[in-house]
Amino acid sequence: MKPLTLYCKSYRTDLRRVVRLAQSIRQHNTDNLPFYVSVPQHDLALFREHLGGFAVELLTDEDILQASPRIDAEQVRRMPGSLSQQVVKSEFWRLGLSTAYLCLDSDAAFIRPFSLADFMTAEGTPYTMLDECHDLMEDAIRHQRRRVVDAYIKEADLVQQLFQRLGRRYSFGPFPLVWHRAVWESLDSHYLQPKGMNFADAITQAPIESRWYGEALLAYGAIPLLPCQALFKVYHYAWQYDRDQRDGVRSLDLAQFYCGEIKQSNWEREMDWPQEGGGVLSRLGRRLRRRLGRI
Repeated sequence: MKPLTLYCKSYRTDLRRVVRLAQSIRQHNTDNLPFYVSVPQHDLALFREHLGGFAVELLTDEDILQASPRIDAEQVRRMPGSLSQQVVKSEFWRLGLSTAYLCLDSDAAFIRPFSLADFMTAEGTPYTMLDECHDLMEDAIRHQRRRVVDAYIKEADLVQQLFQRLGRRYSFGPFPLVWHRAVWESLDSHYLQPKGMNFADAITQAPIESRWYGEALLAYGAIPLLPCQALFKVYHYAWQYDRDQRDGVRSLDLAQFYCGEIKQSNWEREMDWPQEGGGVLSRLGRRLRRRLGRI
C-alpha cells in the first residue's frame, strides 16, 4: 500500500478543469505520486479520451461505493450531487490503494514542484488543516458578506454538537485535504456503526465531510494531530482573485506558501464542458455580477 496518493472526484462538467489539474501534476509531481480520478460510469469514456496522455488512473464512483460494505449505492444515487460526491470522496480509502490521500477538487491546480514531504512526515503522519478561518471571516465582513460568517458558525456548531465537543470552531479546510484511512475507520467504528449509520447517513445529517473527518480526529485520536495552514491558495470568491490581480499578487508569489491555487468553479464558468452553462441572459448577468464584485 502506498503512503500517499492524489485523488480527485469529478464529472463531465469539470472535464476541462481536470485536464488542467492533470497538466499541473505532470509538470510538478517530483515524487511521481499516483494520481486517481473517479467519475460516474457514464462519464468514464469521455475522461479516458481526454486524459489518455496523462499518468492518471481512472476509476468509477461505482467502484468506490461497491467497496463500501454498508452503503447502498441506490441511496447515494438518490442524493443531490453536492452530497453524493462527498460520500464518494470520503469512501475512497476503502479501495486500499494508500494509507492516506490528498483529496483534490477539479478546480485545483499545482503552481510549483511538490513532493510527499509537503503533505506528510517521513514517519507517515499527514498534516491536518486546522484553523479558525479568521482571514476569510474578516474578508467577508469587509465585503458585507455576513451570510458567510453565519454559515461558518452554523456548520461548525452542527458537527461539534454531534460529537459533544465544546470549544473553538475549527474549519478543517479548505480543500485540498490530506485524509488518513485510520481516521475514517475510527469514525466508522466508534461513531457510525454504534448508531446504525453509514457515511451517506452522516452526510445527510450534516453535509460537511471535512468536519466529520476533523471532529473524528479530535474525538478518537487515530493519528497524531499535526496542524497546518491551507495547502493551496483558495479564492472562494471572484472578488478575492480580482483584488489580488489588482494588487500584483501572482502565482510565483503564492508559491512561497502554497503548493497550488483554486479558483472556485461557480464563478469560473467559462471552464465548463462542453460550454458555459445557462442562457445568454444568465451568462451576461454572471459577468456583470463579477465585474461589480458580487460573486
